[in-house]
Amino acid sequence: MPDTFKKFYTQHPLSSIVIVGFIFRFVAVIFSKGFGWIDDQFLIIEIAQSWVDGTDYYKWLPDTPGNDGPEKFSFFYTGFIFYVLKFLEWTGISDPQSKMYIVRFIHAVWSLLIIVFSYKITLKLSDLKTAKTVGWIMALLWLFPFLSVRNLVEYVSITLVLWALYLIIGENKKLTVWFLAGILLGIAFNIRLQTAFLTLGFTLVILFNKKIKETIILSLGFLFTLLIFQGLVDYYFWGYPFAQLIEYVGYNMVSADQYTVGPWYIYLLLLAGILIPPFSLLIFYGFSINWKKLAIIFVPVIIFMAFHSYYPNKQERFVITIIPLIIISGVIGWNNLLEKKQSIKWNKINRIILIFFWIINIIFLLPITVMYSKKARVESMTYLSAYKQIKYFAIEDDARTVVRFPPMYYLNKCVDYDAIMKNVSLKKLSQKRNWKVIDNQPDFVLFYQKENLEHRVEKLNKYLPDLVFETTIEPGNADRVLHWLNPINANENIYIYRNTARIPDKINN
Repeated sequence: MPDTFKKFYTQHPLSSIVIVGFIFRFVAVIFSKGFGWIDDQFLIIEIAQSWVDGTDYYKWLPDTPGNDGPEKFSFFYTGFIFYVLKFLEWTGISDPQSKMYIVRFIHAVWSLLIIVFSYKITLKLSDLKTAKTVGWIMALLWLFPFLSVRNLVEYVSITLVLWALYLIIGENKKLTVWFLAGILLGIAFNIRLQTAFLTLGFTLVILFNKKIKETIILSLGFLFTLLIFQGLVDYYFWGYPFAQLIEYVGYNMVSADQYTVGPWYIYLLLLAGILIPPFSLLIFYGFSINWKKLAIIFVPVIIFMAFHSYYPNKQERFVITIIPLIIISGVIGWNNLLEKKQSIKWNKINRIILIFFWIINIIFLLPITVMYSKKARVESMTYLSAYKQIKYFAIEDDARTVVRFPPMYYLNKCVDYDAIMKNVSLKKLSQKRNWKVIDNQPDFVLFYQKENLEHRVEKLNKYLPDLVFETTIEPGNADRVLHWLNPINANENIYIYRNTARIPDKINN
């Protein structure tokens, strides 16, 4: 470490940690294009852009033909992204990738507050050494720079939860502070509804400490935010309050087992892996032995984990929200144990484990930070965007029964498409679409994955005889590795065929 930085770090530890964290996040802003999950693209960016275009392609709004009632998601966060995209287009920035640089930058800056509040919470509950450790983990945990530039509600809401916790444990006893903490938790709820379990945990601990007045004020702040964004907004759009919340709860009660299902302990294994064993085991142990001293963290996390462990739908992103809380309490608990033991042997073991953790973490951190996620799907739409006349295309992926949605945000307009899957009859589809008429045929067909490609093209040629191969869009290296590790991460090549009956000439992109 250069002497200048050493001196600056000694005098300004938090600023130093935040600067390093920002550097990695800024690298992610530039290089980590694409999207991570279905939700961060298709429930946020796609919806918001379609509103900007005035199409409401996914039929979320009540006045759109085909809308059959409220969706299962709050308008709050998607609405915020809508205004960001609308402002960017007002300034003359219309290129999808250019807009996403700015969207990622906004989220990267917002995520820096996770580092700030984690550090300050730890400093309040422990000492400077422990706060520094927590700060560095928050800044450089291998997955965090990548997540920081995603439109993932589970991660975006973390800042608000930590901000509220910082106010709750603070020394300022004014009731307005408790009301503000409630508002922050309410906003977090409007972004990610499951944060309600953390709010419940905070409230129970405060109430158990006989802070009746504070509990009431905190609850009023939460309800105030809920009333505005889930009550008044829904009343304006749907004619009755809490419409989307009711729809969300109802849907999840009957559809819990229609997604990824796993055993109750799957999240424990996932968290252990993310935090890199054996360091993660130390964190878990520190978290568990610290339950009484840091009940304000322990109880909310346990309630949150209990619900998600019981609930059948188990997607890995669901528990991202509580990772900082576990790290804060776990590091404090473990460091307190080391201090009590005053053992040279244990300190040496701890040092070896920390060195191993940081080596493995950096090995993961570097490639993940620059990962272009879902590159083939994004770049295929970018490629087609050069054809301004495109009105309709098809996706052929006959090895699967569920379509991998095309991110049409990068097409720069929403058009019609068909998904030719394993359970789709080509004959029936061609009749339904009346492909005998050239004007009704797709402009392009995108063949996902290479298996039996020639045979699949030959089958489709019976109905679309003028298909010609145009180009291959390849996934990024990280996508290839993820697909190799687990084929469920469907990130193979995409082969683009142009229908010359509809578009005779190739454009040189």
